[in-house]
Amino acid sequence: MTRANRPRYAARLNAFKPRAKDLGGGIAGMIAAAGEVGGLDAADLNYPDHFEGQSPGDLSDMLARAGMALNGLAMRYYTEPGFKIGAFTNPDPTVRQSAIDLTKRGMDACRAMGGSVMTLWMGQDGFDYAFQGDYGAMWDDTIAALQAVADHDPGMDVAVEYKPNEPRAYALMPDVGTTILGVREADRPNLGVTLDFAHVLYADEMPAHAAHLIDRWSRLLGVHLNDGYGKRDDGLMVGTVHPVATVELFVELERIGYDGVIYFDTFPDHGGLSPVEEARTNLALVERLRALAGEIGDLPELRAAIARQDAASSQRIVARALYGA
Repeated sequence: MTRANRPRYAARLNAFKPRAKDLGGGIAGMIAAAGEVGGLDAADLNYPDHFEGQSPGDLSDMLARAGMALNGLAMRYYTEPGFKIGAFTNPDPTVRQSAIDLTKRGMDACRAMGGSVMTLWMGQDGFDYAFQGDYGAMWDDTIAALQAVADHDPGMDVAVEYKPNEPRAYALMPDVGTTILGVREADRPNLGVTLDFAHVLYADEMPAHAAHLIDRWSRLLGVHLNDGYGKRDDGLMVGTVHPVATVELFVELERIGYDGVIYFDTFPDHGGLSPVEEARTNLALVERLRALAGEIGDLPELRAAIARQDAASSQRIVARALYGA
């Protein structure tokens, strides 16, 4: 999947806030705490909140001291009150332009730090009530915004990370099909999609199927791994609820040739776990499940069972690999 000379794993830096307090606090403490894990060799920073009081050069130095490289940046539009009823979909054109300009500045910061991908989670872009928004105008404004930010730096990948809802009751791009439709309509070669495992479950989708559709109709630019019960964005440790679906996703990632960073988007802080130990558990589980995917992905008997849609046989094959059954 990933080449040996490329970073393999990154983690959500805000998860390390509890430990960061003992290491000076702030983003510097979070990066230092992530560096204690061992095995995390990349990071995604949030823009603009992680850049408050810090230059791109300062942040690059912090990452280097922790033994990590920058994978990319993730836009966060919750820092400005005006974005609460929409960033790219805001009814005020001045506010929409502010969101586009903020994204462009984020892309410039990403470029200055040597990052390669800007991830857009457009959580504020949606609606809460019937008769609240003009769906056509909201869609048109979002497509225009995606085109504007993609055109700002055609050499940088721009990934849309979809999620069914939260903070809005309904997201404008809540699932894989709608997101692919939007990315294709925007029609820029540097646009693509980020797959988040818990968001996929939350959208009532199968992760491997979603990855296949993204690869078939767009570009898979990021993979956020976690787990959950499909009712909300739980952010649980990888493979703790859906190990079989996680293995299947790894098989599909191998098939499509995904060679990007695996990002652990998990929430140890919600349950009072040690973020360092939680990240180490993510690494251990992923390495094991990834190895199993490599062992079984091309087994003729598994491929044959899948070809005839024989779930009884395929589940026994997978169970032997997972559990020794």
